[in-house]
Amino acid sequence: MHTRNKKTADEAVGLIESGDHVYIQGSTSIPEVLVEALAKRGDELRDVTIYSGFAVGKKEAPFCKPEFKDSFLVDSFFVNNSVRRWIAEGYGSTTPCFLGEVPGLMRDGTWRVDVALINCSLPDKDGYVSFGVSADVATAAVECADIVIAQINPHIPFSYGDSVIHMSQLAAWVEVDDPLVEVPTPVPNDQEIKIGGYIASEIPDGATLQIGVGGIPNAVLSALKDHKNLGLHTEAMTDGVLPLIENGVIDNTQKKVMPGKSVASLALGSRKLYDLMNYNPDMIFKDVAWTNNPYVIAQNPSVMAINSCLEIDLTGQICADSIGTRIYSGIGGQHDFVYGASLSEGGKSFLAMLSTTSKGESKIKPVLTSGAGVVTTRFQANYIVTEHGIVNLRGRNLAERAKLMISLAAPQFREELEKAACERFGYSFMRLRGK
Repeated sequence: MHTRNKKTADEAVGLIESGDHVYIQGSTSIPEVLVEALAKRGDELRDVTIYSGFAVGKKEAPFCKPEFKDSFLVDSFFVNNSVRRWIAEGYGSTTPCFLGEVPGLMRDGTWRVDVALINCSLPDKDGYVSFGVSADVATAAVECADIVIAQINPHIPFSYGDSVIHMSQLAAWVEVDDPLVEVPTPVPNDQEIKIGGYIASEIPDGATLQIGVGGIPNAVLSALKDHKNLGLHTEAMTDGVLPLIENGVIDNTQKKVMPGKSVASLALGSRKLYDLMNYNPDMIFKDVAWTNNPYVIAQNPSVMAINSCLEIDLTGQICADSIGTRIYSGIGGQHDFVYGASLSEGGKSFLAMLSTTSKGESKIKPVLTSGAGVVTTRFQANYIVTEHGIVNLRGRNLAERAKLMISLAAPQFREELEKAACERFGYSFMRLRGK
């Protein structure tokens, strides 16, 4: 390995100055060694803006400390576990935006990027390294940054697509041995298995899948084992797709966009997934501005967009990013794929959730909780799914929607939801009650 610009972590982050805007790579590859070194400079730096996105950290970010509140200004475009408490306490903030729009905000100068901190594979024979599991926003950040600092890490897979940079373009690099975060596949419970079955029954052979993250999306994937000729064009690739790829269920033969290739912008899974990605020409990782472009998505046939949410009101307004006023995550690509699926010939979108919270409260509400954000509007709502069934809101009026949504609620909440619907929608709802 060429030693030009090789530095210690402390030397590398010494290139960062007060007032800089710093992007930290996400997914499961936060460059933790560089981040720790950056946090050690908290006493000397001021007004360093930190761009933080969709990621799974090993722990809370080390710069999220009260004594650093004027040193590091966290601006997250997707609230992840490493900064969630910090933002909830009001020290950091979040910028609402579609994940697919973030690269454009960097490229048009709306967001300045002075430094990008990334986590890269070992170089190939030509001196190129890959930022592996996270092409998503990292592609634009690397392109726009004046200074790119990398961890060269044997645990990062070399993935093909947009996530490649030559060693000569690195202002500094640090040799590390830092395993990636592994996100185990959630084992679906009986209720999630029901939801998976409802959704799988609506998915035709030859469809192109976008799958979100979590127990419900994995339950859907488990229920697709007998399907044929499925394609994958998604934001996040997870372990749930591995059996379908290994058994030839996902073969990408019917796709119009990059046929024969499984396409994603990031990966979020186990070592098995990362190993499968390594130098695999059948898996392509692209800039999230491209993967999440609804007009690119729509070129594929029968796009099936499958995502989770936190609560839904009787009209089909869908909250997926906040618990009341508290921002819990972000918009991500949900809207992009819901819209892309609506434009795709034969496309469908599914928003799924368990009908109650862990505290036994209904997630189907007369109106959304005060402060809750609408990620998918009622104008875009298509299939809604809980363990109690599946309904299609497309083309339904408000009274019809209310009746359908109530059918998805836990039985103990249906009477009060019907009362709320009667008060809100009047006779147009009451006349449907006996039908």
